[in-house]
Amino acid sequence: MPETNHTIPAEVKTVAAEVALSSGYQAAADNQWSENNVKSILIVGVGGQGTLLASRVLAQALLMAGADVKVSEVHGMAQRGGSVVTHVRYGPRVFAPLVQMGQVDYILAFEKLEAIRWLPYLKKGGWLIVNDQAIDPLPVLTGAAKYPEEIPEKISRLVENLLVLDATPMAEEVGNVKATNIVLLAVLAGLLDLTEETWERALEKAVPAKVLEVNKEAFKKGYAFITNKK
Repeated sequence: MPETNHTIPAEVKTVAAEVALSSGYQAAADNQWSENNVKSILIVGVGGQGTLLASRVLAQALLMAGADVKVSEVHGMAQRGGSVVTHVRYGPRVFAPLVQMGQVDYILAFEKLEAIRWLPYLKKGGWLIVNDQAIDPLPVLTGAAKYPEEIPEKISRLVENLLVLDATPMAEEVGNVKATNIVLLAVLAGLLDLTEETWERALEKAVPAKVLEVNKEAFKKGYAFITNKK
């Protein structure tokens, strides 16, 4: 496995997701989040894969379920296909927006190499969801490095709870390959204790109206996939 640099990039955009409440959100009356039950999620990929929209939908759903949420977007040259990662932390009360190595409950990786890059952040017993897609980084494109082979197989020897899937065909089935991000988010959603109604309302709030219906269909595809895996 190649050595990777896990230094947090200098550009860190922190978003206090509670501000969404001022846009019409109402926390659930029966808050389900018990004391000391803070969870952490990383959504990782490269620029252009829709990781940021997926993280916004996730934050909306958690807020609607009554959680305190902190979202931090950490990225380099996202517009040029650089690494993009969003930290999402939620629970009864969250103070730190960034999660430390070895403390993440769920990693949702939109690309295989990014799964390796952020793997040290996963806690023992945590879940890793990997989209079986390869996007060559700049060193590979320039011939300075080779894309690692057999990434899922290597990861499977290190991670107890691993789910690898090719989400792109599911998005193509609903008519828009760009909805791959929502397919992947739905797979993660199937592991979280939120209702389908909550997710639907979150999509309606975060996704532009012109692509809302296709993204709802993409969510159903991903949710059915993980439901059948249980």
